[in-house]
Amino acid sequence: MDENINLLNKIGLTMYESQAYLALTLLISANAVEIAEKAEIPRSKIYGVLKRLAEKDFIEIESGRPLTYNVKSPVEVLTHEKERLNSEIDDGISRLTNIYENGMNQVQAPIWRIYGVDKIIAQELEIIKRAKKSINMRIGFLFEGEGEALVKALRKRSNLKINILASPTCYINNEEFDIISLFREKDIPIQKADIPFVKVIISDSREMMHTYTKFTENKLDVVPETAIGIWNKYEDIAKNYDDRFINQLKKIKNKKKS
Repeated sequence: MDENINLLNKIGLTMYESQAYLALTLLISANAVEIAEKAEIPRSKIYGVLKRLAEKDFIEIESGRPLTYNVKSPVEVLTHEKERLNSEIDDGISRLTNIYENGMNQVQAPIWRIYGVDKIIAQELEIIKRAKKSINMRIGFLFEGEGEALVKALRKRSNLKINILASPTCYINNEEFDIISLFREKDIPIQKADIPFVKVIISDSREMMHTYTKFTENKLDVVPETAIGIWNKYEDIAKNYDDRFINQLKKIKNKKKS
């Protein structure tokens, strides 16, 4: 199938509508018979097809005998469709997330193990997206690409109160990686701290995830295939860890002042 026809089908046009619009982008302006011939659509179908295209705002109909059909710019119509689809997707995300979170709250033992670096990072990003007030993190190491993904997600949530305590550096693929600089360069609050080889993210004092992994014998580089995340939605536990985080943060800030 022609890739342009395929694209138009994906955004909601029928096969005949796609063929007619594509034909009119070549003709620019034409009557129904000319469009039917160019698009290889039966004449008995073309008038209904063109009427629907006008209703969907892909073409304009100019009065006269015969009627003249004028194409709208692909930039105009596709940009509009892109905005419409993005809006529908955003609304869908909100609706389904509410359903998902309500379902999560019904689970009696809200603790899950997550295996694999990609899945762990994806869950961290989901926690950041769901946060309503705050994100607190303790970072003792990072996986390849994880730091950049976290920075990108956190920068989108400028409304949140964000605090990060992190080791100055870690090793990724046997190369030293500057954790502090990565976040500070993007104006994300981060404090240098003595953090062990563990990672914790806490959202709104209600949800958290611990991430653990084995390290190489020299205890510098992570062994990604051993990574495991413990995702925890027990609010009492999350709040306890968050309180400890805040106390540690206050001590570090007071020490700097003195």
